Amino acid sequence: MRGPLADIKVLEFSEYIAGPFAGMQLGDMGADIIKIEPPGGEPWRHASSFIPDESRNFISLNRGKRSIPLDLSRPEAQEIVYRLLDDVDVVIVNARPDVGAKLGIDYETLSARKPDLIYCDNTAFGRNGPDRHRPGYDLIAQAVTGLMASEAKVKDGLPQRIQSTALADFATGLVMAWGICAALYHRERTGRGQMVQTTLLATALGFQTSTVTQVEAVDKEPRQGFLDTLDRLRESGAPFDQMLAEYKRQRSPWRMDDTFYRTYQASDGVIAVACLSDRLRLRFLEVLGLKDRRFDSDFDPETEDVEALSADLSERARKLFLGRTVDDWLETFDRAGVPAGPIKFPDELLTDEQVLANDLVVELEHAVAGPVKMAGPMLKMSDSPLSATKASPALGEHTMEILGRLDYSEDDIQQLIDDGVTR
Repeated sequence: MRGPLADIKVLEFSEYIAGPFAGMQLGDMGADIIKIEPPGGEPWRHASSFIPDESRNFISLNRGKRSIPLDLSRPEAQEIVYRLLDDVDVVIVNARPDVGAKLGIDYETLSARKPDLIYCDNTAFGRNGPDRHRPGYDLIAQAVTGLMASEAKVKDGLPQRIQSTALADFATGLVMAWGICAALYHRERTGRGQMVQTTLLATALGFQTSTVTQVEAVDKEPRQGFLDTLDRLRESGAPFDQMLAEYKRQRSPWRMDDTFYRTYQASDGVIAVACLSDRLRLRFLEVLGLKDRRFDSDFDPETEDVEALSADLSERARKLFLGRTVDDWLETFDRAGVPAGPIKFPDELLTDEQVLANDLVVELEHAVAGPVKMAGPMLKMSDSPLSATKASPALGEHTMEILGRLDYSEDDIQQLIDDGVTR
């Protein structure tokens, strides 16, 4: 059986994370992805590289693609792109708004040559507004969209980034792939191509949902009060710690997640517990043999010290968890229907029983680096299954193949290589 995007051809002009991650998702779905790189290779190839032109970062984001390096500032390279375009369905561009036009790969230029083209344009901040020409990476998106501040991690008085993953970048890659698939469906129905625009800004905002939702009746006045206070603190030169304290103060006055949605140290490891409903919280308390005043019918959060109650309950729970192993707790919570799981490191997951049982790891052969194990496709489809068919390409691995199919002779290709147009 073939993937859902079999016979779809994609030209990918992208670097780092969002665009390459989007292209890789389409490749897992069966699309033929040709990655256009600068002659020296995209920068992610050289970030912590373990051999020339190869890094774990690049390999992890570019499986299933073919590589041809092109110096797009050269007319000869642009001509190659235009010849490739005749047989292409989708173009992915991940750059500042002005870059595409400078290189002759903007939507207006390419769609004039191929009107039914799907063109996905990803920028940091969009094509309008005062920040439209600013470059941006995941760190900047976390900063300007409130992700970093609301994470509430502070070191030496400064907010710290979410560092376990490039959240805005990877999420935007998924949004790009989603938008491209929707545009392909629209084209199937109407015959018309279109431009799909995504931004790190929009994704980081969209993923915060309730945090950036204002219910006028209950949120408008306190939120405005916070914003006024924030302005005063900034004008006075107050440190970030003070701003964060004010932010926390204006949030919901009592929350029950201090005890019920957190991690605990067991006798041989750490376990996470996630109880997001009162039904689950009561089960959790029953398992531990604890009582919580906040569930009493006469409890009044306006008059009682909620923080003290929460801190006391968490401390009692913490002491109980120390007395048993992670596996013991998991077995008990499973019987009670309480969501829980052990804390693991990423290194453990390539051999994890649950991961392997669901075929979430693939093994591929890289042309230069050799065998590669990595996380495989993220979804399953019964009639058009996804598959990881090949590892990421070596730099220029497919130059001869791609140009040969465009009827360039071997002498022509060698001349382009000698002239620095490709390699």
